[in-house]
Amino acid sequence: MKNAARRRVRRVVIAGMATGLPLLLAGPAETRAQAPAGDAGGLRAALETLAALPGEPRTVSAAGMTRDDVPLLTLENDAAFEISRPERRLVLVGGLDGDADGARLVLDAVRWFKTEAPDAERARWLVSALPRALPGDGASGTPATFPPVDGFFDDPDRPESRYVWRWITYQAPDLVVDVRSGDSLQVRSRAVGATGAAGAGGPAGATSSRGLPAGSLAAALADAANHTGLGPVDTLLVTARATDGAAVMREVLRLADGSTPPRSPLRVALERRLAREPLDVARLLARRYPAAPSISYIPALAWVHALRLAEMDGDASLRDMVLEDVGPWLSGDRPLFGDRISFAAIAGTMIFSEIARSPGADGAAAARLAAAGLALAAAETAPGTPRYASGWSDDFYLGTIAAVRAGDAEALAAAVRLVTTTAARLQQPSGLYHHDAGAPTAWGRGNGFGALGLAELLTVLPPDHPDREAVLDTHRRHLAAMRAHQAPDGMWRQVVDVRGSYRETSVTAMTLTAMARGLRLGWLDQSYRPVVDRAWRALLAHVLLDGALVDVCFSTGAGPTRRYYLDRPAVNGADDRGGAMVLGAALEYHDLLRPN
Repeated sequence: MKNAARRRVRRVVIAGMATGLPLLLAGPAETRAQAPAGDAGGLRAALETLAALPGEPRTVSAAGMTRDDVPLLTLENDAAFEISRPERRLVLVGGLDGDADGARLVLDAVRWFKTEAPDAERARWLVSALPRALPGDGASGTPATFPPVDGFFDDPDRPESRYVWRWITYQAPDLVVDVRSGDSLQVRSRAVGATGAAGAGGPAGATSSRGLPAGSLAAALADAANHTGLGPVDTLLVTARATDGAAVMREVLRLADGSTPPRSPLRVALERRLAREPLDVARLLARRYPAAPSISYIPALAWVHALRLAEMDGDASLRDMVLEDVGPWLSGDRPLFGDRISFAAIAGTMIFSEIARSPGADGAAAARLAAAGLALAAAETAPGTPRYASGWSDDFYLGTIAAVRAGDAEALAAAVRLVTTTAARLQQPSGLYHHDAGAPTAWGRGNGFGALGLAELLTVLPPDHPDREAVLDTHRRHLAAMRAHQAPDGMWRQVVDVRGSYRETSVTAMTLTAMARGLRLGWLDQSYRPVVDRAWRALLAHVLLDGALVDVCFSTGAGPTRRYYLDRPAVNGADDRGGAMVLGAALEYHDLLRPN
């Protein structure tokens, strides 16, 4: 079996040489490192060659980006959030000291694991790798210290450390190894709860020492108070010569055998999140969001879903909570709109269509408020040019949802015109949407608005509507593009087609909802089912047990550059917007799981 694996390696290497790929994966140790691992193109080619070898890890992605737009390239397995998988999780990180030799060590370590490690070891471990955490010019400047506390992906000095921190923790590791170049093979270790004792009985030439450098990745991850919000994980800090990658992996596996717990506290904490059922998550979020009632799409989206959940559960108290929130508008004590009317506010009137449909003394007032919003939603300065549109991809949802919830034929006709003209301006040949004609970036939530808006519209358009097939074609092309850009862990990104952009919660929730709806109603084929399942697991990982959220993009208008979107702050904690969107995703995924 090993001889067959070695023959496959030789064939891949020969093919790589024939196509000009770097020799990072070539035979003898002396020839493996001829290409500069700090070169993003060379490293990417090396990772793709390594990924093509049989077995895991096999997906090339990125953990983040430097300020110079150099991606922090990764080699990942796709099972970070699959709690049914019994394997231990090992994460290798190279180059945190800025030395390209760390990348060579990590690449050779993974190559040995995939081609020469005993079958039992390959069956025991799932491996992910970040070969060069500080590529290119990112190695200079402010040192990377851990854990990062202030600022995050938008940090002006050291965003790389924030990306690295988030990526590692959301690989659900049981063991993390910080790999650096040095004069000899040395290992420092720290078990969870220990003060830094190293493994004993290493091979000849390997040494171990107590403790880890303050501010190092390994020391921070092993600390119970490490700011992950999850828990600690066993760590190793390994130094070795650039040609000793295989020896590094052998030593890591030897030390881990019998000493690393089957599941780290960090992984156990993530698995508690992942074990929840969709309706349990929905009930949690419906009670928590919105924290700030207003007539805007964010609270209204949460209220609409809460009313549905109240009906499903027979929970009158949840309905009463919604009615209490909207009471000042139903009574006329507060005006429906302020001085400025926007699609975001008009979309908020969707809640009154829902209230008007259900029995109760508030029905008449709700119907009047719904009609007022509906008239504004349908107002046009010319056919397909809504009076209150922003022109952004947000309009796919914000400009159509009032009509969808009301089911009014005239307003739905205006909504179809809006979708048609907006798609003509913003949909790219790839199928993705630019945020605005003057903002040519595939912003995550902007594409989420497109996915969710068209899914909602198609839900109510009659089968014989003359424009239904055109809208459906636009929707399918978009979702096919979104599927192609799903991250290995199941998330979608802040900038959808930039692999190093951070993995963002609101676009994941909205895209999941649209795809699950399409599967349930037959617009999408079953090839989307594993995409949706992976997205649900990833979303669960980003919802804390108390309903707080991880990495929801801040409110975002159209911006002139891609960097503007990459640097948008990510909310970590309570967030009305993210809470409403995840609540909707939980209900939609629950519907998908129910028998027909």
